[in-house]
Amino acid sequence: MRVLRAILTISGIIILLFASFLIYITTTDMKPEEIEVLSVKNNQMKEVPVGEPIVITTYNIGYAGLDKTQDFFADGGARSRAESLDAVVLNLEAVIETLDRTESDILILQEVDQDSSRSFGMDQVDILENSYPNLGHVFGLNYRVPWVPVPITNPMGKATSGIMTMTRYNVERAVRYQLPGEEEWPVNLFELDRCFMETRLKASNGKEVVVVNLHLSAFDKGGIIRLRQLEYLKDYLEAEYKEGNYIIAGGDWNHNLPGTDPMDFDASEAWPFWLKDIPENYHVEGYDWAVDPSCPTVRTLERPYVDGYNFKAVIDGFLISDNIEIIAVEGIDTNFENTDHNPVKLDIVLK
Repeated sequence: MRVLRAILTISGIIILLFASFLIYITTTDMKPEEIEVLSVKNNQMKEVPVGEPIVITTYNIGYAGLDKTQDFFADGGARSRAESLDAVVLNLEAVIETLDRTESDILILQEVDQDSSRSFGMDQVDILENSYPNLGHVFGLNYRVPWVPVPITNPMGKATSGIMTMTRYNVERAVRYQLPGEEEWPVNLFELDRCFMETRLKASNGKEVVVVNLHLSAFDKGGIIRLRQLEYLKDYLEAEYKEGNYIIAGGDWNHNLPGTDPMDFDASEAWPFWLKDIPENYHVEGYDWAVDPSCPTVRTLERPYVDGYNFKAVIDGFLISDNIEIIAVEGIDTNFENTDHNPVKLDIVLK
């Protein structure tokens, strides 16, 4: 009887602790408004030139923790954190060197950590800001959880992360748009609050240049949430186009992008469960895709990277309004040395 009583007592304590944890996570859950105005730091004064080359680069930096030695639990691997703080430092330094070589006027970055256990508390926003003193920047949170308890043996822990846009041009207004759809409770408490971030720049002819930095959902069952997000984004983009603005939407779409084929890349791993195609009937009026089908932009994370084994695809790129001339689009092959993505560089001219 004493043994049974002890078991029941211990079980009750565990249930109480777990319930208390869920209550705490629920009450502290990030609940963003659909539309939130963001602050701009180190704002510059230059207008976006019309008729002159402009360079934009999008890069999911994977919180400088997903280098080629890493796997990730949500993709079938085991890990949830970077190897060490030293590894994060080295990876971020390499990411910045890669960005430097693009000589970009606008940088669109995803998975930038501000204070997360997975990247050992490093403030990557601050480091990037200090690395580019001649660029203004806007940061929008899409992940803030006090403690992510999975995987059980090595939990991800605290997460504070988001998307970041940096530019040498004057930002007139910056806004965070909450994307629709979320998983059911309590899973939604530990997932990203997906969004896109709008930065409005002034062109030299008086029109507006709208830069959209996006990071869509990845692991939703059946891709239903992703479809809702695509439709929301389509409505937004078409409305902006009708206003006569120049629009550049770029980032991590978490879809296989039109005009690309993962079968073009050498890999023995099967098509991953999470990867969906952009629907064939998905057409945004007045826009053209700008992607590089010759360079994969993401690799799977079930295992550390081995060239020829990991599945690869193009999920990072741009959707551009047709009042912008696309000069060139280039995926930059880093061999996934320092993150699980490759950057994409876009050269354009405003018509």
